Amino acid sequence: MEQNQADKRYNPFSQHLKDKFGVKVYKVTIDAGFSCPNRDGTLSNKGCLFCDDSGSFSQAHSSLISIPEQIQTEMDFLSARFKAKKFMSYFQAYTNTYKPVEELEKIYTKSLEHPDIVGISIGTRPDCIDDDKLKLIYSFSQDYYTWIEYGLQTANDKTLLKINRGHDYNCFLKAYEKTREYSGINICIHVILNLFETYEEMMYTAKTIAKLRPDGIKLHMLCVLENTKLEKIYRMGKLHLMTEDEYVSTVCDFLEYIPAETTVHRIAGNGLRTALVAPTWIGRKLDTLNRVTREFTRRGTRQGYKF
Repeated sequence: MEQNQADKRYNPFSQHLKDKFGVKVYKVTIDAGFSCPNRDGTLSNKGCLFCDDSGSFSQAHSSLISIPEQIQTEMDFLSARFKAKKFMSYFQAYTNTYKPVEELEKIYTKSLEHPDIVGISIGTRPDCIDDDKLKLIYSFSQDYYTWIEYGLQTANDKTLLKINRGHDYNCFLKAYEKTREYSGINICIHVILNLFETYEEMMYTAKTIAKLRPDGIKLHMLCVLENTKLEKIYRMGKLHLMTEDEYVSTVCDFLEYIPAETTVHRIAGNGLRTALVAPTWIGRKLDTLNRVTREFTRRGTRQGYKF
């Protein structure tokens, strides 16, 4: 059973939302049919090593269903299972700013029609943002809790090149600094641990991100999905994946560098079961969350301990 939020030694986004809105708030994931410049030939048609045909989207529905239908379906599920009352629209699949501004406005607005939607979160790449798009996203912050989630993955340029990310750290930094000019937009940074990196390289990313004092951070364990370039590398024995023990220890080390006020949106996942090749422990979300808290308790440390 998951420990109470009060027992945690990091700053969970779920508790942050409950404190802000007075009830638990759940993200409703949306596939709005976006593509990605790293898959459609603009940058390359190869994509990132780890990305499959779903664009890192773990839900069952697809862009073949309208946005209101996607939202209602998931809201019904979350309401029945968790007695959820309020929700955030979460554009997750692929690169969700990769359309002209006029189209983006229609898509985002459509996701905010339901009266129980209190926020919006938009997952994207740092090379797919500009002032016009930021002005549009900022316009929603007057009435909705507004977030951009930037997929950085690592602050190490040689790793970004190895995984065929299609941008470098400086590109991310420019997008981050530009977004900071719009005070109503909160920023969450995505990081993947175990990207062919040494421990020191992963901690370099933690220290580099910490200096930015982001509003949120999302940590992922590198996972191997079917029909990806990463699967071929894994099958050839050229990729060491962390054990759960190694991952828990690394997450705690990482978060010790991250400011205490930064909200932690994710440290463990429970999706992707149908496409997951390895590691098999990644589906034990509750176990991983509890182990992170226990490890912090054992150390006598917490998020921000080394900041």
